[in-house]
Amino acid sequence: MRRGTYPRITPELLLRAYASGLFPMADSADDPDLFWVEPELRGVLPLDAFHVPKRLARTVRQAPFEIRFDTAFDAVLAACAQSVGNRPSTWINSTIAELYGNLHRLGHAHSVEAWREGELVGGLYGVSLRRAFFGESMFSRETDASKVCLVHLVDRLRARGFVLLDTQFTTEHLKRFGAIDVPRADYAEMLEEALEGPDLPF
Repeated sequence: MRRGTYPRITPELLLRAYASGLFPMADSADDPDLFWVEPELRGVLPLDAFHVPKRLARTVRQAPFEIRFDTAFDAVLAACAQSVGNRPSTWINSTIAELYGNLHRLGHAHSVEAWREGELVGGLYGVSLRRAFFGESMFSRETDASKVCLVHLVDRLRARGFVLLDTQFTTEHLKRFGAIDVPRADYAEMLEEALEGPDLPF
């Protein structure tokens, strides 16, 4: 983690940070300051080894949600920032909300959304840069809503030619889908490959 006084973070600076292997976090939603993170072990979800558990695959086939992309980015980010029973605090503060909202309007931040009967019930958001997608956060208001969004995200990234899905860290939840820890040096090589070529459409 790199703490200290930094120039004001702009969307352009944020994209350069991602291209260098860094991402920002805050200590809490109430703390206006950010710090840079560059983990020794980076969470990656290999697109060619993505695993969908059988029960979830059955849910995806049943299509209980309407899946949309980029129709409610700000609402998804706000839901990810909310304190809920199993997540009493988050690292998404007002500075992050503003930064990623601006990135979305520049075409570099995206949301995958699960809707039921006109209500947003789950989703995730992240940053796209060339052939890399950096997952940031997800939320669910109904069982499996965010997991279904993750399945649709992977399908979309594969179809469009992305080669890297960065999850920042691994969790037991993500490991069930095939997420792995990658040493910093290996991640740098993966990132360099993903940043070759033009920006891909999300």
